[in-house]
Amino acid sequence: MAPAVPPLPVGARPGSGAAMSPSVAELLLQRLEREAAGPGRGLCSREAAAALGLDHQTLVGAVKSLQALGEVIEAEPRAATRWELSPEGSEVLRDGSPEVRLFRSLPVEGLPQSDAMKLPGGSVGFSKAMANKWLRLEKGAPGGPRVFRAVPEVQDTVQEALRRLHRGEAETVPERERNDLKRRKLLLEVTLKSYWIRKGSAFSTAVARQETELTPEMLATGSWRQLPFKPYNFAALGLPPPAGHLHPLLKVRSELRQIFLEMGFTEMPTQNFVESSFWNFDALFQPQQHPARDQHDTFFLQDPAEAPELPPGYAAKVKKVHSQGGYGSQGYKYEWKPEEARRNLLRTHTTAASARMLYRLAQQERFSPVKYFSIDRVFRNESLDATHLAEFHQVEGVVADRGLTLGHLMGILRQFFTKLGTGGHTDTPPPPPGAPPPPTLCCPQVSASCGSSRRITPIQSPVWRCSATTRVGGPHHGGKGG
Repeated sequence: MAPAVPPLPVGARPGSGAAMSPSVAELLLQRLEREAAGPGRGLCSREAAAALGLDHQTLVGAVKSLQALGEVIEAEPRAATRWELSPEGSEVLRDGSPEVRLFRSLPVEGLPQSDAMKLPGGSVGFSKAMANKWLRLEKGAPGGPRVFRAVPEVQDTVQEALRRLHRGEAETVPERERNDLKRRKLLLEVTLKSYWIRKGSAFSTAVARQETELTPEMLATGSWRQLPFKPYNFAALGLPPPAGHLHPLLKVRSELRQIFLEMGFTEMPTQNFVESSFWNFDALFQPQQHPARDQHDTFFLQDPAEAPELPPGYAAKVKKVHSQGGYGSQGYKYEWKPEEARRNLLRTHTTAASARMLYRLAQQERFSPVKYFSIDRVFRNESLDATHLAEFHQVEGVVADRGLTLGHLMGILRQFFTKLGTGGHTDTPPPPPGAPPPPTLCCPQVSASCGSSRRITPIQSPVWRCSATTRVGGPHHGGKGG
């Protein structure tokens, strides 16, 4: 059995002085010792706080500290209802009710209704005084409606009821009157919370603090042998684990999507991860012998290896542009093979979806300007390292209209990156297929994995070649960013 522990003030540690809250707890224990000697006797926390000259919340803090020590005290929560005057009720208690003030301000000979409403309490008390039949209104009086007294004198029952309630004599005021005063917002029903405090089974006016942590200092000095420790509550719930957060990539995607929608863009359907080489390459004016179409850069499918069919009329136009030229292009002067265009692959860019949307747009009877965007996954047969993956996301926007220029495109880019809160400068790297040299935003990047610093090209923004748009039946000028 551990040796006896010298008492410490509640909240104090060995070798430290007592703080303010321990003295409040000691005062409460001493008062409880004096005034709750008999069985079942106790103290009301509000009465005890008033007797000790303390704020009630300060005393409640001491009660909770004592409860944490075990069975020193018992504290039963209680609630009581009392009536308090609202600010408007206090004004009525001081000056009288609006209807009585209006009645007493009205001269015997009466006043025009418009002038009566300007008297003290007129705007508020007129309807109440009329309902009480204290006033009468002559609508046919010369000069307009006129208000007169209907009785010689009145009693201010509202002020008297508030006076009794203010003195704490709520039981002398009928419930109907209290409810009427509450409806008029002159009276407030306030719930007062308190504690009924009794002695516990381990009551003492001097209580030792129970330690909650075993410190290295206690182990080094051996003082832990003489200290009481609070029992562990193994049934207590711990902090809930932080869960349910959005992935950072989803957060960025949601932010970019919102920017596009604010700029009036419509989201393109991009659910087909598997594309034919026709839409992924050929429709974008990329030659069939281009190095990017090699299996070292692209994931080709084994089953199904080929698309069942190509759009017949459009495929013929694409073949002609590749092999012979047309629509302002000289072409590549080679034999275009439809079996190569039918090869299925995992799309290497979402621009294949843009080509489909432009083709669908051209099939309409009348052309209408559009703005499309997409944010989705693409696949490249890359060698995996710290900066390259076989799967990543591409953000793409397409604007199709007549008479678009490079200035329109740069204005859209400026608006997009202003909303994104990003800066950069334009450069001119080699253009992608199907487009003249574009303005391209570059910015510095510092790798988190190896600390290297370089400039990256997060966006290319070409203007489509006429050969890439007019062969589908679209306008002669368009814009794209991806």
